[in-house]
Amino acid sequence: MKKLWYTFIIYYIKTGLFFYTKKIKIVGKENIPKKGAVLFAVNHPNGLLDPLLVTTNAARNTHYLVRAAIFKKPLVKKFLATLNLMPIYRIRDGVKELSKNTEIFNDCYEILNNQNALMIFPEGSHDKRRTVRTLSKGFTRILFGALDKYPALKITVIPVGITYQNISQFPCKVAIHFGKPILANKYYNSNELNNSTNAIKEEISNQLKEISVHIPADENYETILSELNSRNVDFTEVNSINKSIKAGNTKNRKTTFNFVKPLYYLIILNSLIPWVVWKILSKKIDETEFIDTFRAVLGMSLFPFFYVLQTLVIYKFYTLEIAAIYFISTIVLQILYSKLATTPTK
Repeated sequence: MKKLWYTFIIYYIKTGLFFYTKKIKIVGKENIPKKGAVLFAVNHPNGLLDPLLVTTNAARNTHYLVRAAIFKKPLVKKFLATLNLMPIYRIRDGVKELSKNTEIFNDCYEILNNQNALMIFPEGSHDKRRTVRTLSKGFTRILFGALDKYPALKITVIPVGITYQNISQFPCKVAIHFGKPILANKYYNSNELNNSTNAIKEEISNQLKEISVHIPADENYETILSELNSRNVDFTEVNSINKSIKAGNTKNRKTTFNFVKPLYYLIILNSLIPWVVWKILSKKIDETEFIDTFRAVLGMSLFPFFYVLQTLVIYKFYTLEIAAIYFISTIVLQILYSKLATTPTK
């Protein structure tokens, strides 16, 4: 039953992301092993949207660690557990809470030993800046802890680079690059644990810098980013953008025009109540990286519920044919705007 529920939710989210995104570009999916223990090491630019995008496109039953703050309410905790989410505790959650990670790590060992997939964000936090940050060593504790407990276990690490065209803007365009497989066993030496940790961190970090847009976080970061934005480049063309950054070729302005903007106002008119709810909630979001998360969740829940409700009202006062035309027109309108709209980079 749990597997059936998980599959249903995954496909529901995948459908919701289809309507929310302009395009999801997938590269390197053939690098993901169909069987065996896998750890996805993912960069983390955009809140909960990152794991949702990877999970729905990785073709593996994936468990993943998210910050413990969202597990505070018992009912929420039970619901998230059915979706394979597990809490990870950080120092900001309180020193006493950190001891709970021991149990979580043991659960991770079992997930890997059972030949399942685990997703981790080794940067440790989300940040929309277009740079690969220093990786924490927490994920290596899980990797090497599992290998220590189960010496015969083989674990494949797949670096995953996520690059958004425009974080916090709708429609969302994103590229997901699955990197080259890394056999964790080759790096594990229990007698030189520190060297093992540094070596695998370096390998994953180097790959992430190739498979996501990486602007070095130095004194030139803002200048390079500003020049790329002024060109309205397509950041989801990761390879060409990274080559431009390395070559210093980040100039020459390019303009865009959103010729389907009128459709946006039709969508608002057709979704007035949920749109007002979104506007009220959006003012309470402190971190930009969570704007997409909340907007996408509303787009998968409140908006379709409202459309169904309006369809039923039309059916009650008119005919089934008119109600069907309204509902189909709503879907077509959403697809046309999400797939054709353009927004300036920033």
